[in-house]
Amino acid sequence: MQILDGKKTSEDIKNEIAAEVQSIKAAGGKVPHLAAVIVGNNGASLTYVGSKVKSCQQIGFDSTLVALPEDITEVDLLGKIKELNEDDNLDGYIVQLPLPKHIDEQKILLAIDPDKDVDGFHPTNFGRMALEMESFIPATPFGIMELLERYKVETAGKHTVVIGRSHIVGRPMSILMSRKGNPGDSTVTLTHSRTKNLADFTKNADIIITALGVPEFLKADMVKDGVVIIDVGITRVEDAANSKGYVIKGDVDFDGVSKKASFITPVPGGVGPMTIAMLLKNTLLARKMRSAAK
Repeated sequence: MQILDGKKTSEDIKNEIAAEVQSIKAAGGKVPHLAAVIVGNNGASLTYVGSKVKSCQQIGFDSTLVALPEDITEVDLLGKIKELNEDDNLDGYIVQLPLPKHIDEQKILLAIDPDKDVDGFHPTNFGRMALEMESFIPATPFGIMELLERYKVETAGKHTVVIGRSHIVGRPMSILMSRKGNPGDSTVTLTHSRTKNLADFTKNADIIITALGVPEFLKADMVKDGVVIIDVGITRVEDAANSKGYVIKGDVDFDGVSKKASFITPVPGGVGPMTIAMLLKNTLLARKMRSAAK
């Protein structure tokens, strides 16, 4: 069994990007500039955005944090989005979700310029990805594809079962794994909360990608020997014995399933760190596209 180490791989990717940024600087070019928009004071969102800003500094990107009040109107937020779309100094930006309930997330995401949509959530980018054209791939699925490629996990002709159909992970993963090329060329089954007899699918899967958000849902008796496991789940579970008062659990019963797996991602330290690394990779791509367009 081999651990798919997202922490180490993400550091490798950041180092590769940092080297490219140095080359851009040396050639007198403009370094990539990423902005993050955060509305309100959601603790998890603040932590996540903070780590993105820190990562930008680490690799030599310019970064801007746009912090907006919880009670901002939808109209004012759309005005800020328009401003960012028109800012020539900015290569890409993300709007941290979730947004407050009085704001229509769909309307905000649709307002983002697809050429600056480094989260890869805009329908234009999603459609281009589905058609196997160059696009910004959502950062978490992009990170999973990168892990599979770098660890040389065989995907062609394999049966991949995706658990969860969110627009952020499950659905894009089902498209990416079935696309032509490596990683890809898989036969994909997309399962979800309404799937009957889910274990019948997982027991026959060569690769399982789970993004359900149910701690330790996938047990050893639900998988076959040699399976490849990608665990996207991340849930805080109360644990009085832990100094923090909680532990982080994935969707997979790691102790049981790892004994049967050929490759497995740990939680934490698997898919999570890859997400930020691939957001940075998308931002570098956005800078290159903007340079080429001039």
